[in-house]
Amino acid sequence: MMTLTPEHSMHIQNTIGADIMMPLDDVVSSTTTGPRVEEAMERTIRWLDRCIAAHKRPHEQNLFGIVQGGLSLELRERCTKALVERDLPGYAIGGLSGGESKDQFWRVVKHCTSLLPPNKPRYLMGVGYPVDLVVCVCLGVDMFDCVFPTRTARFGTALVPEGSLHLKAAKFSEDYGPIDSECDCFTCQNYTRAMLHSIVIKEPIAGQLLTMHNISYLLRLMRTLHQKIVAGELPEFVREFMKRQFPQRDFPQWVIEALASVNITLEK
Repeated sequence: MMTLTPEHSMHIQNTIGADIMMPLDDVVSSTTTGPRVEEAMERTIRWLDRCIAAHKRPHEQNLFGIVQGGLSLELRERCTKALVERDLPGYAIGGLSGGESKDQFWRVVKHCTSLLPPNKPRYLMGVGYPVDLVVCVCLGVDMFDCVFPTRTARFGTALVPEGSLHLKAAKFSEDYGPIDSECDCFTCQNYTRAMLHSIVIKEPIAGQLLTMHNISYLLRLMRTLHQKIVAGELPEFVREFMKRQFPQRDFPQWVIEALASVNITLEK
């Protein structure tokens, strides 16, 4: 059995040549309360210092810090301040998407981004639903990672501008169009919904093909968000995106409130 220490974690990441390196941290469930949350936050900072000391290639590989603190805005603020004092190449927001309410989720995200340097990357860990990505970009997040696009692909679900397609459904058995007519990914250019319907769940290649599409969709979404920010057209894009995701205008309340906090209003 191997004991993973902050120093060994850095050795592994230095060896594989990771562009972005993450320190070993102490993660507790986002719904945990009491002294264990503060203990984990303080340990995360101590381990970060050990990671910084053990990092052998700081001019070639970027070591980010991870903001912890559960749902406590006070602990999040203390942790963020400690990380910023260390002047790292970028910062991650960790410990969310673990069972907390969406209302709690977006408020913690916004609080953290408001305290992090605007000229360095802000990375929200473990978040990948398209609606969440769009809302959190508006709240000031730059980067994300999540198993969602690959995991949902293995269950036969494809991401599209209107939400998702569950290709196991019988209605797709004679649908000879692509997953998404707006998508130029390999899967959409070469396979029909009917073909994919016939192999989802049954053949491993189906999950791989849907994974290619789902990742392509999310990359295109993020690229578009970047372009709209640069062009000063983000609010308009967000409104159109939400209308396609929720054609009945039944926007979740947390989405309405989160966007309103950055002056983007949704009309029902």
